[in-house]
Amino acid sequence: YQRITGQGPNQQLQPAPGGVDPELQRIEGDFVSIPAGEFEMGCSPHDSSCAKDEKPRHRVRITKSFEIGRYEVTQGTWQRVMSATYIWATIQPIRGVTWDGVQEFLRRLNAQNDGYRYRLPTEAEWEYAARAGSKSAQYGDLDAIAWYSRNAGGQSHNVGLKQPNAWGLHDMLGNVWEWVQDWYGESYYQTSPSTDPQGPSNGERRVLRGGGASPVGRIPRVSDRNSFPSDYVDEFIGLRIVREKIK
Repeated sequence: YQRITGQGPNQQLQPAPGGVDPELQRIEGDFVSIPAGEFEMGCSPHDSSCAKDEKPRHRVRITKSFEIGRYEVTQGTWQRVMSATYIWATIQPIRGVTWDGVQEFLRRLNAQNDGYRYRLPTEAEWEYAARAGSKSAQYGDLDAIAWYSRNAGGQSHNVGLKQPNAWGLHDMLGNVWEWVQDWYGESYYQTSPSTDPQGPSNGERRVLRGGGASPVGRIPRVSDRNSFPSDYVDEFIGLRIVREKIK
């Protein structure tokens, strides 16, 4: 394997001693167990930036605990799963991936038969995990927790450099937008079930959450919803995954 040092346009490939990058291994295997529970999903109190698709704020119950990646999926992990050649930019988040491409990544990841089933989080699971008990539009000081338009220099950064939320999850806001499983529905919150919502049964676009580091991007907020067709590509779109123990 190889890794890239630095984060600028002049990054240099260097061999990883022993052929395996220990930092990549640590990040790739780091999942956080999120307990079952209830939360208020949608527009945060006193948040004047909310769009109409973030309303009404509504009570949601997550009935089963789940494990979610402490970090966004890295370029190194993506390359390991999708190719047998080399690892590049190991702990930068993978970016420029479509929702459709993510399904192939998950298929290959699950084909490894390591005792877990991997998937994208539902939109409700994502917001529940991101809030970690917070009712605010951001779960902390934005410059301390997120790479975004005002501090990222127009590029994504290595995962885990910013402060985590209360459940230990890094970069839930900023760095790259994260695909989730759900179809997008602008008025879905008006009819969404209160228990384990899965999103609309069909649609034309898939949901993304979290915001990114684009220099023209909007200020990240926990309830902010974005959506694009499943074949859409953008350099500030990535993902985070959930795993479930196979019984």
